Amino acid sequence: MDIKQLTQKMNQLVDHHGWYDPTTPKAQTPRNLAISLCLEAAEVLEHFQWSDMVKDKQAFEGELADVALYLLQLASVSDVDLEDAILNKIEQNWDRVWQEDQEMETRK
Repeated sequence: MDIKQLTQKMNQLVDHHGWYDPTTPKAQTPRNLAISLCLEAAEVLEHFQWSDMVKDKQAFEGELADVALYLLQLASVSDVDLEDAILNKIEQNWDRVWQEDQEMETRK
C-alpha cells in the first residue's frame, strides 16, 4: 500500500467516526491535528523514558501508527502532497552537511 492509499484509508476512518462534521468536538483543523501529532510523538518518546530499549513493542508500534496517521491527516487537510514533500526533502538533504558534522570534521 502506498502513501496515497494509506491517506484514503485514514480519510475513510475519519469519515466513519464523523470527525469531518463541522459540529464534531474533534474538528480536523491543521491546528488541532498539529497538536495531536505532537502529543502522539511524545507518547512515542515515553517508551524510551528510563530505558534505551522498547519494552512493549506492540504499544510502541501503535504509537508510531498514531503519529503516522496524524501526519497523513495534517498533510491531507493542508493540501500537502506528503509523498512529494518527503521526496523533495530527501533531495534537499542529500548533499547537505550539518553544522555538527562540519565541526567534527574540523576537529579531526
